[in-house]
Amino acid sequence: MSVALLELRNVSILRGGGLAVDNLDLSVSAGEIVALLGLNGAGKSSLLRSIMGLEPLEAGSIRFRDRDLGPLETAGRARLGIGYCPEGRRLFPGMSVLDTLHAASRATARERDRRIEEITRLFPLLDHILEQECWRLSGGQQQVVAIARALMSDPDVLLLDEPSLGLAPVICQELFPTIRRLADRGNGVLLAEQSLTHALSVADRVAVLHRGRLVLDAPVGDVSHDRLKHLLLSEGEHG
Repeated sequence: MSVALLELRNVSILRGGGLAVDNLDLSVSAGEIVALLGLNGAGKSSLLRSIMGLEPLEAGSIRFRDRDLGPLETAGRARLGIGYCPEGRRLFPGMSVLDTLHAASRATARERDRRIEEITRLFPLLDHILEQECWRLSGGQQQVVAIARALMSDPDVLLLDEPSLGLAPVICQELFPTIRRLADRGNGVLLAEQSLTHALSVADRVAVLHRGRLVLDAPVGDVSHDRLKHLLLSEGEHG
């Protein structure tokens, strides 16, 4: 059994006076995609932001390679090997793609150039848009740039928040296999998604959040599509 890179233990997160995440246990191992599913407001974004140190924990702990992340700020967590692609991409519109990627790494210029070459092999379309300003790009191109930015630090674990949001289905059909290739190369991926179809097409495990509580954590092959839909949409309590 693979050893977890990222471990969340009894994690609770407050937001807006209530619990956004309630007593959650979850792990991500090398080479594994864990699809974190839930409707809007389920707590997915809060969880990813807390892993990156952008929202405080109310209780519990987050460990990376068995190191407690509690004392570390966001930059320290990124340096340890956690990459984060937020919902909405959040690119600087006036910057070129190339400048965006260079700004995402503190490595030497030679190392940054090498990393950009590696990422371009993973996302070939980048090679054609490196000199373009981000505001000129399509939504799909912007999403690729946002993921590439998160990869510039060569992370061991990648957090992806709603990568399919606002994208045409044909773009998603290209994007999600690339996310799968990242895991096949050894990255751990925590993929927060609303799209059941896209998430299940690449995930190894599925974790379902309902009103901040984890109501399922299982291998994808062990749970039916109908069962997942029921867990996502049910307004009742789950056992």
